[in-house]
Amino acid sequence: MNGMVARGRDEAREQLGLFVHLVRWFILGALSGALAGLSSWVFLEGLSRVTHFREDGRQWLVYLLPLAGLAMGATYHYVGGRSGEGNNLLLDEIHAPTAWVPRRMAPLILVGTWVSHLFGASVGREGTALQMSGSLTDGLSRLIRLSAADRRVMLIASMAGGFGAVFGVPVAGAVFAMEVQSIGRMRFEAIVPALTASIVGDRVLRGLGYKHGVFAQLTPHLTPWLLLRIAAAGLLFGLVGAAYSALAHGIKTLMARRVSWAPLRPFIGGFAIIALVLLFGHDYQGLSLPLIGQALNGDHLGFAVFALKLVFTAVTLGTGFVGGEVTPLFMMGATLGSALALPFGVDGQLIAAVGFCAVFAGASNTPIACAILGVELFGGGAFVPIAIGCVVAYIFSGHRGIYLSQRLNTAKLGHETDGMVRLGDWRHQRGASSGQGDS
Repeated sequence: MNGMVARGRDEAREQLGLFVHLVRWFILGALSGALAGLSSWVFLEGLSRVTHFREDGRQWLVYLLPLAGLAMGATYHYVGGRSGEGNNLLLDEIHAPTAWVPRRMAPLILVGTWVSHLFGASVGREGTALQMSGSLTDGLSRLIRLSAADRRVMLIASMAGGFGAVFGVPVAGAVFAMEVQSIGRMRFEAIVPALTASIVGDRVLRGLGYKHGVFAQLTPHLTPWLLLRIAAAGLLFGLVGAAYSALAHGIKTLMARRVSWAPLRPFIGGFAIIALVLLFGHDYQGLSLPLIGQALNGDHLGFAVFALKLVFTAVTLGTGFVGGEVTPLFMMGATLGSALALPFGVDGQLIAAVGFCAVFAGASNTPIACAILGVELFGGGAFVPIAIGCVVAYIFSGHRGIYLSQRLNTAKLGHETDGMVRLGDWRHQRGASSGQGDS
């Protein structure tokens, strides 16, 4: 009898401890989410204004892009410190905390991304949201003196809050943050603060009056033949994600080798973007939201559209401009899907939605988050084809990715790994062993 009473007391204490733990991480996650939502609102409101300013008869601003790149590059070079490592810094600090995320990262990436969009660079917005949220949340962790282990969890929560808020996908935001840091492993210890931060960040942003775009809710009739064609398209989406990662990192490596003074790299890149604009027009600057809208509405676009966006964005970010990569990847996937609709005999809206999610799944190695993102944006009826597209794209993107600081916990295709190695380091080691350089 006494033994049963003692066990009951132990269980009660354990449950109380779990409740306290839950409440603590709920509060910390909510604080991180509030910072993410507020900073994302400031960023997105400013982004909308600078984009409208440029598009309202001021496309000539692109001719000042080299000077803007030079100023931005010099600022990061002389003032930025570790801020220039961007999202990779956040991932490295999650895995092996060494120093606080610089507080200057938030204002630098905010202003830098506004400048990139104002002068017509082809960049996105997720990198800005993640870095602002990460910098602000780590500042909070420093203020309240969290341990290194707790700080790692808070950084995951900050990524969830930033992603969930900026795209309006709170569940996908939480899963993305837990999935992106390692290929083959999810950090479920962060599930409570990550989900809390993502939901709070999204609600704060919406509460401040920001309205995300609304997409058509899809309810396709599923047949084995349709799903087989979606899987075939997923292979192509994965290859595009890998091609973008390879080109962007290859340009960055080439510029680092050939141009020793870092601020000169975006200066050169600005001239390259001007040349591309003169050749192919203004449609591929900024987020290219009109082209995404056309693809998701079922319009047929040619194969050149996604390829040009890939080149524009790889040149922009590879030469040192700052901003995100996710929205350009969404655009590449949606427009490639649009181009595949006729030859594959698939509804244009459906395959564009699959591509929208799948190219990013391949480029970021986050198939689960991207499948959930598809549900939040396009409805549960499209879950099966979007999930198939994301998983196939993830497999066929190989061991490339936009985040070189991802850890390779379990390699794809049966390759062995030596522990939790960085994706960029693993690719370099394999390239050296086979006599090939990393790109």
